[in-house]
Amino acid sequence: MNHKKFVAVALLGTVLAIPAAAAPSHGIAMQGEPALPADFKNLPYTNPDAPQGGELRQAVVGTFDSLNPFIVKGNVAKDVRTFTFENLMGRNGAEPFSLYCWLCETIDVSDDRQTFTFKLRPEAKFSDGSPVTAADVVFSLETLRDHGRPNFKNSYGKLKSVETPDERTITFKQEAGDRELPLIIGLMPVFSKKAMEGRNFEEASLQPIIASGPYIVGDVKPDEVITYKRNPNWWGKDIAFNKGLWNFDVVRFDYYRDNNAAFEAFKKGEAHVRMESDPTRWATAYDFPAVAEGKVIKEFVEQKTPAPATGFAFNTRRKIFEDVRVREALVMAFDFEWANANLFSNQFKRTYGYFGGSALSSEGKAASPGELAIIGADGGGLRKDYLDGSYKLPVSDGSGLDRKILRKVVGLLKDAGWEIKDGKMMNTAGEPFAFAVTLQTDEQQKMALHYQRTLQQIGIAMEIKKVDAAQFSAVQKTYDYDMIPVAWFNSLSPGSEQKLYFGSDGKTKEGTRNYPGIADPKIDAAVEAMVRATTRETFEDAVRAEDRLLVSGQYIVPFYSAGGHWVARWSYIDGPDAQPVTGFEATALWHNK
Repeated sequence: MNHKKFVAVALLGTVLAIPAAAAPSHGIAMQGEPALPADFKNLPYTNPDAPQGGELRQAVVGTFDSLNPFIVKGNVAKDVRTFTFENLMGRNGAEPFSLYCWLCETIDVSDDRQTFTFKLRPEAKFSDGSPVTAADVVFSLETLRDHGRPNFKNSYGKLKSVETPDERTITFKQEAGDRELPLIIGLMPVFSKKAMEGRNFEEASLQPIIASGPYIVGDVKPDEVITYKRNPNWWGKDIAFNKGLWNFDVVRFDYYRDNNAAFEAFKKGEAHVRMESDPTRWATAYDFPAVAEGKVIKEFVEQKTPAPATGFAFNTRRKIFEDVRVREALVMAFDFEWANANLFSNQFKRTYGYFGGSALSSEGKAASPGELAIIGADGGGLRKDYLDGSYKLPVSDGSGLDRKILRKVVGLLKDAGWEIKDGKMMNTAGEPFAFAVTLQTDEQQKMALHYQRTLQQIGIAMEIKKVDAAQFSAVQKTYDYDMIPVAWFNSLSPGSEQKLYFGSDGKTKEGTRNYPGIADPKIDAAVEAMVRATTRETFEDAVRAEDRLLVSGQYIVPFYSAGGHWVARWSYIDGPDAQPVTGFEATALWHNK
């Protein structure tokens, strides 16, 4: 292993000089204190008395050739990390970002969060019966940092040192003062150092990694089936964090070539639960006898986390999209109502901003004094409707040719120096308004074709370039496009990843997720305030300021979301009424015998 970043020191019986920390705790929150008390009995969305046993079968589309979920190589089997690995701490899905001890017994964190210490549970064991030790934690961290996916290196590389004063204690130190880092380390999966000796971690393999989770890998047939069998000797079945979870004796995933085949398997009862992704199928295809007879239950599970921020992104590095009035005009021209009715059976809602549908969204909210401290006391030059929360995306008549809206679009473009001449949108230099959208999937193409037809009505030529995955990845990395479909998945606790998404460095630095080429010092300031926030109020002010600035910049043509999950299940599979903020939680289900 590479020890250049830090050295793990085993000092059994030696007292370390550790900066002052708060009293040992059962949990940690990104801001403030965790909601659950030290003596909590179970997570709020679980049934601690859930029946145990039975099998849960699900149908998935795709292939797999690896049981290592932490590396770039290979197609990993469905949910192998979920069922076979455990972290130092686990997330309570009923809170924005709070963690509770899982493999650890306590966590101590210094006031500045630069030093944090985990004490492992003495009863924690791997599936082979060996104890989980501090050496395993350090080994896991070094292995993931040096040989895992880039995100592990980016996070774990911030550590200055790791110290292990005894077999159950691990103290981490950082220099950057990243308030999120103790939580990121808390979510680190742990696996056996001894069992990994002699193995090449970077190679995709069907040999299971020895970990401590509730299940062990059972039957494995690449591209066909994988099963997880509950470990009868699992150490963690009685701790509060696990109560009401992991209720099945066997969890099985059957692999299918396409979604139609997977759906047919569900209809036959060969799969017990299905999360539907196709709005038209959800609206029209669940009319088979088992649904009418009450044997299959359909339900919509609301999601309170931010809707994915999806859409067609303008590359503002291109001259044609430099002017925000041009971008706003093209946002107005997108007829969502027609697309929703004709392509999606009216199952979607238009997405607003980058935290839509959550408490963090700026939609309908006036800028607070805390926001104005970031944006500027005078509103930072933003229009009144952005500042008072009254800005709304246009709603068309659904015809695909709403002339009232298109007249506004043409008016905005005229203000920006574009006019229709001989049926073509032209600028004062006589150049036509023409650009290309680069995409890779059929669904993206359907949306692009609809958009293309609308823009043709006002003399704008939009070319559609469909490329394969490798080509799309290349143009994404180098920003070699006019417009591309994008997706950012934000949580209720956004943090330093926002720099990668929207930070000014990404305008010129390749490989970021700043696809529109945003370079706004106020957005940079909002992200910095977000990362530094110590209270939920100041944190929400910073996030809403970022959201407000991004919305006002008109950087994407926003798409849609369902606002939750469409779930169908056979009636012998049940679950608690309460759900986490993230929506449907399959690990809390049980079999009604």
